[in-house]
Amino acid sequence: MEILIPLIVIVVVFAVALILAFVPLGLWISARAADVRIGIFNLIGMRLRRVVPSRIVNPLIKATKAGIAVSADKLEAHYLAGGNVDRVVNALIAAQRADIPLEFQRAAAIDLAGRDVLEAVQMSVNPRVLETPKVAAMAKDGIEVIVKARVTVRANIDRLVGGAGEETILARVGEGIVTTVGSSVSHKSVLENPDSISQTVLNKSLHSGTAFEILSIDIADVDVGRNIGAQLQTDQAEADKRIAQAKAEERRAMAVAKEQEMKASVQEMKAKVVEAEAEVPKAMASALREGKLGVMDYYNMKNVMADTGMRDSISRMGKEETPPDIKK
Repeated sequence: MEILIPLIVIVVVFAVALILAFVPLGLWISARAADVRIGIFNLIGMRLRRVVPSRIVNPLIKATKAGIAVSADKLEAHYLAGGNVDRVVNALIAAQRADIPLEFQRAAAIDLAGRDVLEAVQMSVNPRVLETPKVAAMAKDGIEVIVKARVTVRANIDRLVGGAGEETILARVGEGIVTTVGSSVSHKSVLENPDSISQTVLNKSLHSGTAFEILSIDIADVDVGRNIGAQLQTDQAEADKRIAQAKAEERRAMAVAKEQEMKASVQEMKAKVVEAEAEVPKAMASALREGKLGVMDYYNMKNVMADTGMRDSISRMGKEETPPDIKK
């Protein structure tokens, strides 16, 4: 009997420790103290559904103290969907304090969409300033203008789900800057009135379809860049020069090819002449054999040829120039 009593005590202590470890009794007491009506069996059910009870009860206590009516089932459903319950409740409290209409369903949808709903509420109260990178544009006179702007935006909670982000706002503002500078007659007009850029961009309603509302666009810096018009003209002239040189080289190559063709044609004609001359002795021999040409006729022709050769030699001697030392 003496051994049985300590054993029973150990079993009871172990059972109580096991129950306290499984049943969040302290959390239930905290909820009851905060006037949050949630049963102990609901907390046990959360354990069975693999839901951390503190992730539901603590935000529920905050919401109740702030006067926001939200049920534990909705918070648990949002937790099981992968949402951040604590952040959603903090956003609801911040929206209530700032007098911004925000329901739990919309806040949960924004959170599940991957956006920070608390940051969105804070951004609705305190607008954010986005700084664009340096945007280069060219005026009609060919001078480059480099503009840097600051865009003040406020979050639009109604369009957070499905609305475009900050990158779209910056891209649209950059496009508006390029359009405004490009339509300016001179870069001097842009430098004199930089506010014309912000006015033109604001009139385009660039925030449509985005999750933000543009409050103002301020030009932070305007610089003059390169003379792109003159550079383009220079590049065009250089390109025209290279084209003209290529065409001239093409004509020269064609002329050289034509000259080579003519030389080849001359050599071909000379070869034909030599071939024809080679046929003369054969024809004369044939004429002698056939009796169409006599021996005296042949000697007379040789004499005529010799006389012609001598006259050609004499005529060439008369045309030769005398060397300078002989003239003296």
